[in-house]
Amino acid sequence: MDAYSKSNQVEEAEGLFHELKEKGLKPTTATYNILMNAYSRRMQPEIVESLITEMQGLGLKPNVKSYTCLISAYGRQRKMSDMAADSFLRMKKAGIKPTPHSYTALIHAYSVGGWHEKAYAAYEKMKREGLSPSIETYTALLDAFRRAGETEKLMEIWKSMISNKARDVMYEFGKLGLQPTVMTYNILMNAYARGGQHCKLPQLLKDMSALNLKPDSVTYSTMIYAYVRVRDFTRAFYYHKQMVRSGQVPEARSYQKLRAILDVKAATKNRRDRSAILGIVNSNFGLKPKKGKKDEFWKNKKKRSIMTRVVGDKKII
Repeated sequence: MDAYSKSNQVEEAEGLFHELKEKGLKPTTATYNILMNAYSRRMQPEIVESLITEMQGLGLKPNVKSYTCLISAYGRQRKMSDMAADSFLRMKKAGIKPTPHSYTALIHAYSVGGWHEKAYAAYEKMKREGLSPSIETYTALLDAFRRAGETEKLMEIWKSMISNKARDVMYEFGKLGLQPTVMTYNILMNAYARGGQHCKLPQLLKDMSALNLKPDSVTYSTMIYAYVRVRDFTRAFYYHKQMVRSGQVPEARSYQKLRAILDVKAATKNRRDRSAILGIVNSNFGLKPKKGKKDEFWKNKKKRSIMTRVVGDKKII
């Protein structure tokens, strides 16, 4: 069940669960948690709720993992952040102590819901209770302030994690024993880009490489946006080429937004800038049109015409 759940094959996991009950075997809280975790990742809190009710009917008590699944299920949806907070309170009323994972799920819920102040309050309360934030906790908290556009507070959070003699936030982040992820770097890069500190972005790319972290389409899109904002189109084109070479493709909405900006800026009289802008626009961001059945038909027809020679009324292949 666990293997099916982790590979997002929820129906197969559900099938094994019913088979287990049909054979007279009693599921445990851990068994229910596996299913609840799967449905949590699918953002189906109503099913997680029904599984909690079902297990309570069997005399099983939901534990901290059960409630964390419920908090996450609600927290992954913007309009259900209040339900995630309610689930957290239900857990505490049941006498269950939150873990770092529980708080991280709550902070992420506040982040998605746009409640960055509540996210920070949860982070502070977590520390008061003697719980150590994980890399996922910091990432969720930083994302909350990134979404709110609170760049100054975001950087203040970084500084609160390190000493005054810190050389570099990511360097000190590593000294805390926390391994940054691609998402962590993307959040920090986005903050620098919004704050007009684009000059710090190339170094962050080098730091990612040193940690064997591969930049994704979000990383490159952030770089391109940052340089387009300061009208450094040559460098924007450079990172665009880097993205295409790495095989990364931006999601459609990001591409359309950037394309609209570049179409306007392509009217510039500066020939070098215009060349760089058109280089990005005309490349279609590395997107390759999919071949349809019609394309395959003409391709095969061309091959057949080359291979076939007509001699009189006979065809020699």
